[in-house]
Amino acid sequence: MNRSYIENVNPPFFAIYIVVYMDKFVIQGGNELRGEVTISGAKNALLALMPATILAPGSYTLDNTPDLRDVTTMSQLLQIMGMDVKLSGKKLSIDSSGIFNFEAPYEQVKKMRASIYVLGPLLSRYGEARVSLPGGCAWGPRPVNFHIDGMKKLGAEITIENGYINARAKKLRGTRISFDTPSVGATGNLLMAAVLAEGTTMIENAAMEPEINQLAHFLKKMGAKIHGVGTKRLEVEGVTELKPTNIATIPDRIEAGTFLVAGAITGGKITIKNCIPDHLSAVLSKLEQAGCEIRVERSSISLTAPSILEPVDVATDVYPGFPTDMQAQWIALMCKAKGTSVITDSIFVDRFKHVPELNRLGANIEIEENVAVVRGNGKLKGAKVMSTDLRASASLILGGLIAEGETEVLRVYHIDRGYESIEKKLQKLDARIERVQTEEY
Repeated sequence: MNRSYIENVNPPFFAIYIVVYMDKFVIQGGNELRGEVTISGAKNALLALMPATILAPGSYTLDNTPDLRDVTTMSQLLQIMGMDVKLSGKKLSIDSSGIFNFEAPYEQVKKMRASIYVLGPLLSRYGEARVSLPGGCAWGPRPVNFHIDGMKKLGAEITIENGYINARAKKLRGTRISFDTPSVGATGNLLMAAVLAEGTTMIENAAMEPEINQLAHFLKKMGAKIHGVGTKRLEVEGVTELKPTNIATIPDRIEAGTFLVAGAITGGKITIKNCIPDHLSAVLSKLEQAGCEIRVERSSISLTAPSILEPVDVATDVYPGFPTDMQAQWIALMCKAKGTSVITDSIFVDRFKHVPELNRLGANIEIEENVAVVRGNGKLKGAKVMSTDLRASASLILGGLIAEGETEVLRVYHIDRGYESIEKKLQKLDARIERVQTEEY
């Protein structure tokens, strides 16, 4: 909500003050986290499943849907295109029968990079699409050339004008697509484009993330013919039509990892429920190296933190490697470790905007290109810090949980994009964290 105040300073001049009301988190550090927390559905999986419903007219139900800002953004985008989207509890109902608009406007796409996922389904089903170049978190050069080049190989004519991708194709045709490096977004987009293409499409060096695997399983339930799911080589035999179906979104492995780190950094003992442990193998291995005791059951993980955390080096990698979406949280954890650790982000070279803010809390972190050197001392002090992106927000909350005194984390709308009611879940684990409305001029 915005309000404008006009103050008579010195007639006839006026000063206009715009007051923007935003939420912040106020954290009192020092509590050990204890108890159980239930993990929500995976944002990154759902944001691919939702556009997939464009491919066949009819009604769909996506269960285990988290109530997130990004889900709302995607819902609004689909509604602009003529789809009926409703969230009731954990069930997201989508009816794709009434699509009449093949454009994804800048006003929506600028909020979230995943909006580009509508390109493939629109082009495949309708033969045309106009999609704004994407926005999202303010870090890293993440070009969409893999998406565009792949669509061109499938036979689409594409131009980029005035910030929009304009794509047309009478009929997409199967082809061979090989990525220089695996791309989650491009793999998902081209997979959705290929399922209705004429002939067979080979996608090589494909992303193997669980979110892509779920998209493939969803498409197969709709009637697609996809082979090699879970491998780097996907073979798609195009079909003439698909049918609506239902699915439950997989648990969010990044939220799960974040809460495990929260237990570890506070010296606590927690259990996360409704998770898939196999999706977290790389994170669990590193937590054990840091000295945490891990107990894995079918759909839950229990963590007991050590009295002293050991420093552990990490290099992010594509799945099944250590996820780049856990890099910021791991840096926060290493601030508590006794010794020096080196964190290398091999996926994105400049995803370190959380580091200056953690240093405001008293951390000792140095950055050189895509490498962070953390000299852990375990002694952070509360301060006012600002979120710059989704995962950076999580790292600042983690820092606040162990900082002496009070920490204020500003602009938490970033974290609302990908964590469902994170403060309420942390409160259940005995964290002292409150969401407070603040004014920014």
